[in-house]
Amino acid sequence: MPLTTTVIGSYPKPDYLGIPDWFDGLHRQNGTVLYGIAGPTKIEELTIRATKDVIEEQVDIGIDIVTDGEVRRENYLFHACRRIKGFNFNMLTETSTRNGAWTAKLPTITGKIELMDGNTWAAEEWRGAQNLTDTPVKFTIPGPATLIGSTHNAFYDDKRTLSEDLVKVINYQIRALAKAGCRHIQLDEPVFARFPDTALNYGIEHAERCFDGIGLEVEKTVHICCGYPCYLDQQDYQKADQEAYFKIIDKLDSAGFDAISLEDAHRYNDLRLLDRIKKSKVVLGAVTIANSRVETVEEIRNRLEEVLRHIPASRLMVSPDCGLGFLPPPILKEKLANMVAAAKSIQCDPEVIC
Repeated sequence: MPLTTTVIGSYPKPDYLGIPDWFDGLHRQNGTVLYGIAGPTKIEELTIRATKDVIEEQVDIGIDIVTDGEVRRENYLFHACRRIKGFNFNMLTETSTRNGAWTAKLPTITGKIELMDGNTWAAEEWRGAQNLTDTPVKFTIPGPATLIGSTHNAFYDDKRTLSEDLVKVINYQIRALAKAGCRHIQLDEPVFARFPDTALNYGIEHAERCFDGIGLEVEKTVHICCGYPCYLDQQDYQKADQEAYFKIIDKLDSAGFDAISLEDAHRYNDLRLLDRIKKSKVVLGAVTIANSRVETVEEIRNRLEEVLRHIPASRLMVSPDCGLGFLPPPILKEKLANMVAAAKSIQCDPEVIC
C-alpha cells in the first residue's frame, strides 16, 4: 500500500501573477497589499491561470490531495483577516510575535470580531479550484490562536473571548466549505507549538469547535509546524520548542481531529511521539520547505520506514513540513517528486506496525 501524499498549503506564486507575496520579503513587514497588475478582471484571469498551473503541477508530480497553492493570498493570515469585521488594515501596529521570532507592522483588532456580510469566501475559492481538477483539493484556513498570534489586539480585554469570537466566524466558513462539497479541510495552528499552555487551556478546544457541525465525510486536519525563517537557507532562525509536540499531543489526539499535521524533516522528532497518537492520522513532514538541499528518495524512504515502526501505514500521510512558498520551482519539483517516489515505494501492511 503506497502512502497517501499531500501538501500543506502555499506554493510559489507564478511570476506573471503580480500579487505581492509574503515570501518575497518585501511585504513581510506590513499588512498592506497593492496589486501590481491592471484591473480586477485581469487579476481574476491571472489568478485562475495561476491556480490551474499549480494544481496541474502537483497532479503531474503525483500528489494525491492537492491545494490551490494559496495563490490568491498575500499570506495565509491576512487574506482571512480582510474578510472578518474587526481587523483594521488602515491601522498597523508594530508587534513582536512568535516568542520574539518575528516583529512586523500588523493589522490591528479595533472592533468586535464578526462575519463580514455572510461572505463565504472560503467555499467560493475552494469551488473555483476544485472545478479545475478531478484530484481532491484540500482547503486551508488559519485557526483562532494563529490569527491572534499574528495580529495586534487593541479591543478585547482577554484573548480567550477574542478566540471565542474567531471560532464563530471560522466555523461559518468551514460549514460553508463542507456544504459546497470540500472533503479535506485543514485548520492551521502553528502557534500551538509556541504557546502549548494556551493550546492546552483553551486553544485545542477552540480549534475543535471550528469544525462543529461537520460530518464524517470531511477529513478534518489540524496543522502545527514550528516556524518559518526569513529567507531560504537561513540556518539560525528561531523555531518553537520541539518538546511542545509532546506537551500537546495527547489532547490533540483525543480532540476529534481526523489528522494531525506535524513537521519532521527540518529536525527529526523523537518518534516515541507517534506511539502516543492512538486515534488520529498523522500527516508527517518528509521534506524541508526552507532549505535548498534536495532530500534523496532513499533518505526520505528510510525515515518513513523508521516512522512505520511506530504508526501503521493506514494512519500515516506524507507531506512537506509546511508551505512551499520559499522554494525555487526546480528545487520544489525535485523535492516533491522524491517525496512521492519514496511514499509509493513503501510496501507495508496498512494495519500493522512494521
